[in-house]
Order: sequence, then C-alpha cells, then structure tokens
Amino acid sequence: MTLRATLAAVFAVTTLAAAAAPLKTDVARSSVSAVFKQMDAAVESKFTRFNAQIDYDAAHPDKASARVDIDTASLDIGSPEYNKEIAKKEWFNSAQFPKASFVSTAIKPAAAGKLNVSGKLTIKGRTQDVSFPLSVKPEGGRQVFEGQLPIKRLAFNIGEGEWKDTGIVADEVVIKFRVAAAQ
Repeated sequence: MTLRATLAAVFAVTTLAAAAAPLKTDVARSSVSAVFKQMDAAVESKFTRFNAQIDYDAAHPDKASARVDIDTASLDIGSPEYNKEIAKKEWFNSAQFPKASFVSTAIKPAAAGKLNVSGKLTIKGRTQDVSFPLSVKPEGGRQVFEGQLPIKRLAFNIGEGEWKDTGIVADEVVIKFRVAAAQ
C-alpha cells in the first residue's frame, strides 16, 4: 500500500468515525417543556433535568437516531409545593418512574430543514408509538432540533383519582423541545 493510499484510508476511517459520533447536547441552549391548560388558562412548565442523545448527519438524515430521557421530578410549575405534588403517585409517580423517555424508531427527511420522526414514548411505565414533525437548522456551530409532540396525559395515567377529571387540568398536553447539539 502506498503512503497516499494509507493516508487516504486513515482519513476515510477518521471521517466515518467523526460522522458516527453522537452529538453533545448543549443543555444551556436546550429546553423541554410541557404546555397544558389548567382551569382553561395555558400553563407552560419546564423540565429542568433531561438528557438527549442524538446521532445525526445532515447528509444522511434517514440514518439518524435520538433518545431523550427526562427526569419526571424536575418539572417546575412555578411553586415548590406544586412541584412536590406533581412528583407524587397521582401524577408522575417519580419515585417508581423517575424517567420519561423517547426513543426514535425512524427519522425521515421531509421538506428542507424538516424531518418526520417516529418513535416510542414511555411515561409512567406506559409506552405509545408517536410521530411528529421536527425542524433542524445549523446555529452557531450547532444543530438545533425543535418540535412539539401533542399527547393525552390520561393515556399515560398522569392524573389519577380525582385528577382524571379534565375540567381542572386538560387531557391535552404539548411537549415542546429545543435541543442544541454539536460534535
């Protein structure tokens, strides 16, 4: 093998290894929140602890994969007292189910800067197949992934007992996310 061929092979392997490396999430520039109606007033509450693992190459978006794990006890709804309530058995049951997770099963290119994502969402021990559109754009040396995933909270048993009544807290919840990540 010539020196040129050897260098070309090393470069090719290095490039493939770099492309296959998962992106590192910039938590300071990322967010995950839940938007819902409480007594017909819109409420947006942020999860303060989450982790996203994204394998993404803009040249091959159909080979991408993603996993997001959210600490269910980290939902900040604006009051320490309410934050403790939401972690209890009737809501997230964070002692038994400390994490909610999303794992992609397919990511397909759509229009420019858009992807269609399918996967499995697990909250409180219940798993459902979900699909949602996602935008992706470069920003400051990072890839920024943004989207919204509408769910029904009762499908995941979030709100047991008297909290099944959707007159106080609506069944519809939108999970909004913005994940900034780079090599």
